[in-house]
Amino acid sequence: METKLGVAWYRKEQWERLRSVSSDRDGLETAFEEWEESAKRKFNELRIAGNAVEKVDVDVEELVTWCKGRGMEIDGKARSHFVADKLRKGDA
Repeated sequence: METKLGVAWYRKEQWERLRSVSSDRDGLETAFEEWEESAKRKFNELRIAGNAVEKVDVDVEELVTWCKGRGMEIDGKARSHFVADKLRKGDA
């Protein structure tokens, strides 16, 4: 079975909300467009390297609920776990 890599894909209209709830907001791009450019580049690099990559839609409110239910602060590690969980459940 092929292992897929999930890449968090955020929504423009939720970008400011994501930044406001994330404990590591200083490490996130200020503008959605900056994040999107970087994410597209990383996604393509992973694909070109031969990885099975899938964009995983992230609804920020769903992320917040998921993290609260697990007692996790919202940071890069939690976002990665959330994406992996959605991918594993086929909910990407």
